[in-house]
Amino acid sequence: MKKNLMSVIILALVLVNLVLTAILTFTIVPQTKKSNALIDQVCSAINLELESGEDQNIPAVPIEDIEAYKIESSFTVNLQPGEDGAKHYAVFSVSLSMNTQSDGYKDYKGAEGLSAKETIIQSEINTIVSNYTLEDFNANGYQSVKDDILAAMQEMFGSKDFIVGVNFSSVTTE
Repeated sequence: MKKNLMSVIILALVLVNLVLTAILTFTIVPQTKKSNALIDQVCSAINLELESGEDQNIPAVPIEDIEAYKIESSFTVNLQPGEDGAKHYAVFSVSLSMNTQSDGYKDYKGAEGLSAKETIIQSEINTIVSNYTLEDFNANGYQSVKDDILAAMQEMFGSKDFIVGVNFSSVTTE
């Protein structure tokens, strides 16, 4: 009789354990899935933010294939009024990095072709920079300004592999 009573108690405890396990499974698993989905969203947002300034379609150009074209005259551009309402300006010099292995380099004949279009290039750079406030211009080491100028130059010349960089050799803002 004692063996049967022990068997019944063990069977009852096994059934209680089974029921509690089922309850835990049905309550915890959906919450875990929601947490995993939230973590995935946060990770994807962080990943996008880290890669936002990079264009994955532009191949890296070796330094020996890059020629710099310096625009001779420096730029003096009026910036947009900032929060203080005062007038600000930027004085800077620009050079463009060209990929000598690009078809665009051959089409425009390198620096000679760019010198013929220097007025158009200067006008485009003036237009882009004049849309910035002093705070926006100085933010991030002028990177957003360089990125915008690069995008405009690539669009102007119809190729992402001809003009591969924009460089500021001197910058003064007031």
